[in-house]
Amino acid sequence: MSGCADDTVPVALKIVVSGGLGVGKSAFVGAVSEIEPLGTEAPLTQVPVDIGPSDAGGQRATTTVALDFGRITFGPAITLYLFGTPGQSRFRFLWDDLVDGALGTVVLADPRRIEECSWAVDYVEARGAPYVLAVNRFDGAERTGPDEVRSALGLGAEVPVLECDARSADSVREVLGALMTRVIGVVGDDPGRRPVAVR
Repeated sequence: MSGCADDTVPVALKIVVSGGLGVGKSAFVGAVSEIEPLGTEAPLTQVPVDIGPSDAGGQRATTTVALDFGRITFGPAITLYLFGTPGQSRFRFLWDDLVDGALGTVVLADPRRIEECSWAVDYVEARGAPYVLAVNRFDGAERTGPDEVRSALGLGAEVPVLECDARSADSVREVLGALMTRVIGVVGDDPGRRPVAVR
């Protein structure tokens, strides 16, 4: 997508992409970013059981240790800045800074280990920001229906649950569109709540 053509300065909004280790956060950000995504990858010292493969399809050898960062423009008026959180529990102290001021959050889940994202769901719910739950379709993984995911995580009916392919730009845009719809609905229900622009 291109930037503004009429000198309109787009509103800059912050979106967080969260979830556990190896669920596809780096791929999600990289699939739609209009700029070269900033990543902070470091070699894995121990490979957890059932960790997702690398984007190239081989065994994953690195993990995000601080954040992923990318940008996507929606028309002339909105620019989303995407911040991917680190998945390893030892780096969760960074989450507060990454989530601060965010318009909303995408929580990514691995269908082979849905319950592992429950702490991410608990975290974003405690912060009060709107979020959607996106189940990343890993090759060879059994599909898990939205009702099953909702039940496993104890999600309310108001939380959108979607399937996505974190490697596909179209799929990622659909998830971000669902999040924006959710944000608009939350703001509409609470007129005193307004999105926070990135400074």
